[in-house]
This record gives sequence, structure tokens and C-alpha cells, in this order.
Amino acid sequence: MKVPRNLEKYIPEYDARKFWKKLRRVFRKIGAKAAYYALILYYAMQDPQVSGKDKGIIIGALGYFLLPLDLMPDFIPGVGYTDDIAALSLAVYKVWKCITPQVRSEAESKVYAWFGDVDQNDLIL
Repeated sequence: MKVPRNLEKYIPEYDARKFWKKLRRVFRKIGAKAAYYALILYYAMQDPQVSGKDKGIIIGALGYFLLPLDLMPDFIPGVGYTDDIAALSLAVYKVWKCITPQVRSEAESKVYAWFGDVDQNDLIL
């Protein structure tokens, strides 16, 4: 699987309204874990304690997620979101040190609202 490098270059692609619109449209396609990662990044970005460098990684990953035509175009059935999920996972891994319990809780609440009863162990890295 191809993993996008230098996520910060996708910062200009990020828009909060587009993020929520796309996530609501595709959350079932990408699954609970990928949706959880996207939400963790979104809520972490709101945290004033997160450094500018980490916010750059976060916003870049979310911007990449919003691109319909990237390394693997989103419209390709079965594989179109694999690079997006890889970018989200990589960003979560890179900024995990600044993910607070409150951010995880907010993301989990949204995932449970959308997917119902999800095993918390299925959400962790």
C-alpha cells in the first residue's frame, strides 16, 4: 500500500465543513477504526495544547483525506480509501503523544453514535 509522505503539503486542502460532509458520507465505507482516527485528529486539532508542528501534520492528513483524487482515487471500489486510511493512521501515530483522554473520548462518542456498539479494542492503534 502506498503511504503519502510529507502530510504537511496537503494543509491547503483542509476545510472543516468539507471534512464533516465527507466523513458523514463515507464513514460506513471506511469503517469504525478509520473514522475514529479521523475524529481523533479533528478533535486534537481543536486542542490549544497541541503544537503548531503537530497541527500541521493533523491538518495535512485531514486535507489528504478530503482529496478525491490522490495516490488511490476514492472512487475505486474496495481500495479507494486505503491511502486515506494510511495517511490518517500515520498522522495519529506521529501525534499520539498529544492525544488527550478527552480527545479520545469525544472521538469514541461520535463513533459509538454512528456505528453502535463497537469494541473499544478495535479502535486502538
